[in-house]
Amino acid sequence: MARRSDARAPALPRGAEKVRAVRTMFDAIAPRYDLVNRVMTFGLDVRWRRAAVRWLRLPPGSVVLDVAAGTGDLCRELTAAGHRPVGLDLSMGMLAAARTAAPLVQGDALRLPVPDAGVDGVTCGFALRNLVALEPFVAELARAVRPGGRIALLEVAEPTNPLLRAGHGVYFGRVVPVIGGLLSDPAAYRYLPRSVAYLPPPPDLLAMLWRAGFADARRRLLTGGIAQVLLATRDPLPPAS
Repeated sequence: MARRSDARAPALPRGAEKVRAVRTMFDAIAPRYDLVNRVMTFGLDVRWRRAAVRWLRLPPGSVVLDVAAGTGDLCRELTAAGHRPVGLDLSMGMLAAARTAAPLVQGDALRLPVPDAGVDGVTCGFALRNLVALEPFVAELARAVRPGGRIALLEVAEPTNPLLRAGHGVYFGRVVPVIGGLLSDPAAYRYLPRSVAYLPPPPDLLAMLWRAGFADARRRLLTGGIAQVLLATRDPLPPAS
């Protein structure tokens, strides 16, 4: 379940305001984004992305759209696995800081710049909570991924174990903003832990995928439940009548 917002903190942005806030924030933190990620996750974020690509289970040579590609971490993992990634991100600052040979394009996750059934797979790393709306995004995934294609959506999570959840809450809510403030932009890293409140409960996320045409959608937890990957296969088209 999503963490409750701090009643004393400013309200989280919505709609067009959220789009502007997210773009501005990621433009600002792009130069040191990778450094902060490695420090605050103790390098685990690299292992999580590698696992997401492995669980994608697509054959080499597959065309995979990486949504919210950022600085290209998932694109590099996809390339190493023999795939042909294309990165998409809202933030030009993040794309300018990218370290990948994959083609990159600025764009909106709710209007993916690909034809119907135009890609073999989609990945997305730690961005679901930064989208304006999840239902339209899931609908876009169903449109863009070919029948039999796969998706792997990597995101933060909360451990189910009460002790782990309490410790993780303190670290994510209090320590991460300090680390981010010292190494990058303090306001951004105060916002990011709070943005978990945007995420629906896991059953609701899976239900969105099922309704959109990903009947085998499931969730795998990483590192004691502090991260998650939503995995699914695009349903085959019904036979012609």
